[in-house]
Amino acid sequence: MAITATHPLDLPRQHLFWILHIGGWVGYFCLGYLQAIAYGKPSGYWIVPATAACTGFTVTLGLRYLLRACWGLPPRRLMAVMILPILGSSAVMDMTTRTLLVRFCETCAPTSRIAFIAYALSYIYVVLAWVGLYLGIKYYRQLQDETQRALAARSMAHQAQLKMLRYQLNPHFLFNTLNAISTLILDRDNGTANRMVQGLSAFLRHSLDNDPMQRVTLRQELDALTLYLDIEKIRFAERLRIETDIEEDCWRALLPSLLLQPLVENAIKYAVAKQIAGGLLRIEARREGEQLVLRVIDDGPGCQSLEGGQLPPGKGVGLRNTRERLNVLYGDDSSFNVRNCERGIEVTLRLPFETRLLGE
Repeated sequence: MAITATHPLDLPRQHLFWILHIGGWVGYFCLGYLQAIAYGKPSGYWIVPATAACTGFTVTLGLRYLLRACWGLPPRRLMAVMILPILGSSAVMDMTTRTLLVRFCETCAPTSRIAFIAYALSYIYVVLAWVGLYLGIKYYRQLQDETQRALAARSMAHQAQLKMLRYQLNPHFLFNTLNAISTLILDRDNGTANRMVQGLSAFLRHSLDNDPMQRVTLRQELDALTLYLDIEKIRFAERLRIETDIEEDCWRALLPSLLLQPLVENAIKYAVAKQIAGGLLRIEARREGEQLVLRVIDDGPGCQSLEGGQLPPGKGVGLRNTRERLNVLYGDDSSFNVRNCERGIEVTLRLPFETRLLGE
């Protein structure tokens, strides 16, 4: 069972407050008592720091409720509102503590109004430290909440974007498949038409049932791609030739589901369908260090307007879709390149080589 460390400031708010509040004032008492021992105070002197700590514990609770009530105010107005309560809290701590202190130190009693005011302000640094710590933690928690909401919103936006990209089935594929089925029915080739309908149904069910956020192994990806290619083989028969060259280590590599389908569809549309003799479609997978390298290659006419790995506007929607999915999922850890070969086009994808962990 995995054990995850929890940051102290990630505790529930009420628990965190009482732990820090009680612990802080207990620490204040201990520090005062140690100072009393160091200066050789009588044994009963412990009641002075104890009274100061108990009074501080109580008055700062009042400050807490006031701070919570005024939390929505701008910082300057909040400071203006809190000045008098902070001064008053310091004066209360001094009055309760000094009443006991004069039993051990007769010269500690104020003898003038100025001395009284000075004594009343003697605990202000303690109260200010408490207020500063309270505001710091509260601002931290607020910033943490806003950061979590921003991350959640960004994650939801990425998921929505990925789902949109993942569910963009090429209408040309659906139109051509349905048109082919219609032609087969008119030609009374019902057996072939039925196989094509079943293949289309299986492919669409796989496309829509799988979570677009879920990654699959390369073996599962090629199994799904086979559903698509079985439909195209019925359309093109011997005109569509397929080769695969997959390194053994790559079968278990993880990648986004149906990542290769738009690339294969693009190759069939521009390299196979436009040639009377059809064409060859080759799918390769290699491992290069910590990267999985996938290639989809055809022997079609290529693209004369291809420059710098970029397709001209209006062409290769499936390729741009795939490029964007990789960018959303992997950022700079992935790359997407399209180039003209001596004959045809080669599309190369590079993404982190990842596999399922044991027990996953």
